Amino acid sequence: MGSSKTASDGVLLPERRRVGLLYDERMCKHFDATDHPENPNRILAIWNKLESFGIHQRCVILNAKEAEDKHIALVHTKSHVDFIKNISSQKFGSKWDRIAARFNSIYFNEGSSEAAYLAAGSVVEVAEKVAKGELDSAFAIVRPPGHHAEANEPMGFCLYNNVAIATSFLLNERTELGIKKILVVDWDVHHGNGTQKMFYKDSRVLFFSVHRHEFGCFYPGGDDGSYVMIGEGPGAGYNINVPWENRSCGDADYLAVWDHILIPVAKAFDPDMVIISAGFDAAVNDPLGGCCVSPYGYSIMLSKLMEFAEGKIVMALEGGYNLKSLANSALACVQVLLGDKPIVRSLQADPFESTWRVLEAVREALSAFWPIFAKKLPEELTSKRTSLILIPCSDSEDEYDNGPNTTSEDYEAAIEHVIEPLQNLEVDDGHCTELTNGPNTTSEDYEVAIEHVIEPLQNLKVENGHDQTIAFSSSWRSELSKIDIWYATYGSNMRESRFLCYIEGGQVEGMQKQCVGSVDKSPPKESCWRTFPHRLFFARDYTATWGPGGVAFLHPESNSEDKAYLRLYRITLEQFNDVLVQENILSSRTGPLFGLKDLQSIEDKKCISIEAIKLLDVHLVLEVLKKMNLRLHEDEDIDHLHGCMILSPARLHT
Repeated sequence: MGSSKTASDGVLLPERRRVGLLYDERMCKHFDATDHPENPNRILAIWNKLESFGIHQRCVILNAKEAEDKHIALVHTKSHVDFIKNISSQKFGSKWDRIAARFNSIYFNEGSSEAAYLAAGSVVEVAEKVAKGELDSAFAIVRPPGHHAEANEPMGFCLYNNVAIATSFLLNERTELGIKKILVVDWDVHHGNGTQKMFYKDSRVLFFSVHRHEFGCFYPGGDDGSYVMIGEGPGAGYNINVPWENRSCGDADYLAVWDHILIPVAKAFDPDMVIISAGFDAAVNDPLGGCCVSPYGYSIMLSKLMEFAEGKIVMALEGGYNLKSLANSALACVQVLLGDKPIVRSLQADPFESTWRVLEAVREALSAFWPIFAKKLPEELTSKRTSLILIPCSDSEDEYDNGPNTTSEDYEAAIEHVIEPLQNLEVDDGHCTELTNGPNTTSEDYEVAIEHVIEPLQNLKVENGHDQTIAFSSSWRSELSKIDIWYATYGSNMRESRFLCYIEGGQVEGMQKQCVGSVDKSPPKESCWRTFPHRLFFARDYTATWGPGGVAFLHPESNSEDKAYLRLYRITLEQFNDVLVQENILSSRTGPLFGLKDLQSIEDKKCISIEAIKLLDVHLVLEVLKKMNLRLHEDEDIDHLHGCMILSPARLHT
């Protein structure tokens, strides 16, 4: 750590940095039986990459160590500690799925408890060794990740908040080590909501998170990740969020944040240690992140942080779900910790216009606490910007094409699953509890409404080539234009200016292609915001409009402890079909992709297979608004999903 030795020619040479690597295969025992993105292959990929480059021979290899309950309890409640400690016991074995369903994006198995204790204890272990001077820096290759875990709740693949536990341990249990101020940098693509809450009123911790936010619709959702969340009481000004408005942010965007927010405030804060929540899901081609940070970008970000606290840096793995990008990015960072210089390369793009807008908003929100942010950024700097994404993040565009490689048989197979015959629909008094909780809605009302909804599908056919031709009644547009649906958005479409591109036509920043708009270009009749008690899933790795990145879907089962923040637009069923066509680059159709019968089929059958929607990136369709003027309650529990998994009927009120 700053020490040196003298070469034979008398030249003073820096001593090789002592970098700790902590990896333990016992953390692989935590896994889900399904093809879950947070799986043991993540840490195996990193370790194998480091070994293949001989990195392990240049580092100090450390053994994992389980955390002590008293240290975990510094940031978690006793009930939470007891819960995670016991969740893997056999008495819960048959209930793991049911228990996990109570939480947001969580799974449990017989290895979960041990892995959680090892992950938390390992970050504590390396942080203590760096604080004591036994190591210059360290990388804890741990799982499960931690930054989403809150005081009394696991969420977002996280069981214990590993970084928060280690941070609190140094500040409160090992004060003799002289670590009085810690900079926590969370560069995971998702907001570190758990870590933020644990230090929100603590001026000893400068918490910095750069993440996709998209006005509260990107996971974990809500306002916690907004730039207005700056801390409270003694911690006011010590909580910094940089919330991206769109996907596809890359090296230029992140380095702009480093140069104009993080580095200036870090200099003023002058930390005694830097702890990084090192998620690599903002990396190129990550299926959940949808951003484009390269290994080079990560190496520069880390190099700039090495200037603080005499290089006392602890990295703790968080997210990252593309194994190649994950491993390459981790390798680039460990090389920086070892003192290797990043390969010099020039950035081929400027930041997005939205990046400069976000930076200015963040600086203004913090200016009362950090005078370095009092001045606006010069116009000659902010005028250097990329308006639209010109180069996809994917190594190849072909794998995402619905073009020449997609045959008519593929379309026929998909459509066959989408179009289901209507069977035996009955509405009886006393059997409508799933559809109505309102005392004024009768079975006759439903019969009248459904009568207008149901239309037979006729003459379905798919012709050769990759253009889809479906023959329906020529009156379908007129019929569907009379039916209003609530189109609930999450992800990039949540912002009104973006959603309106599907209706009015056009292209805004972050979109891969221009939308032609709907035939009916009338704006939505109304819109509203709602929080629903459902957790998010992620599926697909690409959309036609937004490019690479995960698509979020709602779990159909409600849970009062889950929250999904959605923006609802009231549009016609005709407009909804035009949205689907634009999102999926489907052409040459003469009928609706999602018609009256499909809408009713969800109500009738209560489910739809994943195969049924493999062509469509549909989002969320809520119930039909007919002559009864059915409306959504403010606190409505809506279970109705079209797009993935199981569907359950929407509950309506008059």
